Amino acid sequence: MAAPISADRMRAMFAARLSAMCKSEMPRYRAMAELVGRVNEDVLVAQPERRRDDAPALDIERHGAVRVGSAAELVLLRRLFAVLDMAPVGYYDLSVAGLPVHSTAFRPLTDVALRQNPFRVFVSLLRLELISDAALRDEIAAILARRCLVTPRGLELLERAEWEGDLSEKDAREFVGEAIEIFRWRPTATVSIDVYRRLHAVHPLLADICCFEGPHINHLAAPTLDIDAVQRGLRAEGFAPKDVIEGPPRRRRPILLRQTSFRALAEPIVFPDGSEALHSARFGEVEQRGVALTHEGRALYDRLLAAASAASSDAAAYERELDRLFEAFPDDDMTLWAEGLAHFRYRPAADAARDCDGSQAQMSIQDLLSQGRLSIEPILYEDFLPASAAGIFRSNLGDRGVTERLGHANRQSFEEALGYAVIDPQSLYGAIEAQSLTASLEALNLPQALPRLS
Repeated sequence: MAAPISADRMRAMFAARLSAMCKSEMPRYRAMAELVGRVNEDVLVAQPERRRDDAPALDIERHGAVRVGSAAELVLLRRLFAVLDMAPVGYYDLSVAGLPVHSTAFRPLTDVALRQNPFRVFVSLLRLELISDAALRDEIAAILARRCLVTPRGLELLERAEWEGDLSEKDAREFVGEAIEIFRWRPTATVSIDVYRRLHAVHPLLADICCFEGPHINHLAAPTLDIDAVQRGLRAEGFAPKDVIEGPPRRRRPILLRQTSFRALAEPIVFPDGSEALHSARFGEVEQRGVALTHEGRALYDRLLAAASAASSDAAAYERELDRLFEAFPDDDMTLWAEGLAHFRYRPAADAARDCDGSQAQMSIQDLLSQGRLSIEPILYEDFLPASAAGIFRSNLGDRGVTERLGHANRQSFEEALGYAVIDPQSLYGAIEAQSLTASLEALNLPQALPRLS
């Protein structure tokens, strides 16, 4: 009997196949990824210390994004990603930014799985209840009910993986091949041009979600060590990137997530009667990740970002205001740690255990850090930011970027559609921090949980 393949290997296989497919379908994305690769290499030449064995891989995309139209489609993707050891983390309401969707991110959960392959998929579900026209809602539901995202063979392999728990190398490769087909771009619409135009007039996302055979990947994101240099390169090489980088400003200690993208391509599509139109949906994205923030850190980040957004709509003025406001956000690890703003992993010094005994059990973490017996390192942010996601999506809706508020968060309805409770990302970062502290204290012969400050 052939040896089974691990979920981590299947996820790596899936990400590699998806990347190759998108680069083949979108030469402009391939060119962008090559630009990002050159920027990353320049950074590593100038700062060779960043070329660490435990650093996140830079030659593979860290995420992609798709949009589905119904609960049945969302459940299918949940099942498929579960085979790849990807679970739904976080709830993102984009309706407040004028987008009739809410979302989650399917991603690996553990440090080990993330090191093996960090790929994740941001999945958005259409919120039909936000469409005011009841007849149009019924029409959309009927359109979506007619399509099937997976082939019979793909469903057979999915069910085998679910029931048996493992797939052989041969079956795993076939399963990944069938899964990739779900996300392929197919430029043939499944509805008439009149239906397409009516949906597009209500909201561009309706046309993109409902008028094709499946949920094509709308973007992949290449990781970078210097997103500002990438942004300059995109402008210089005529990619027409976003006016501003989404997320926090440039900092010595990067926080959360910064993203930019080039504008969605206007691609020809064909309708059943042979008529043609141009459709904008697919684009390329770049991301740079920093340290994960605590609840307190996120609250400060959200306040500063909201203040900057309210100050100016002009790109240059907004960036200046963002830089100014974020001077209030500490920019070094020890202050971020001391003020409880960011999550850190603890490491014991290699020889510190020899100097510790039971009489020192009441030393504080701060004492251990100041004495060099304990060190901290940032825990990488692995999730997304609602305002940034909305900003990226809005910039790629063509000329008509819808910005009015459409609704409000409804996590309960999303979880009912998913058939699963989404995981709180903060609980994951908190668990990593707590486990690293426990392991470090045990290594120092100090098994008690100590207070953060003396």
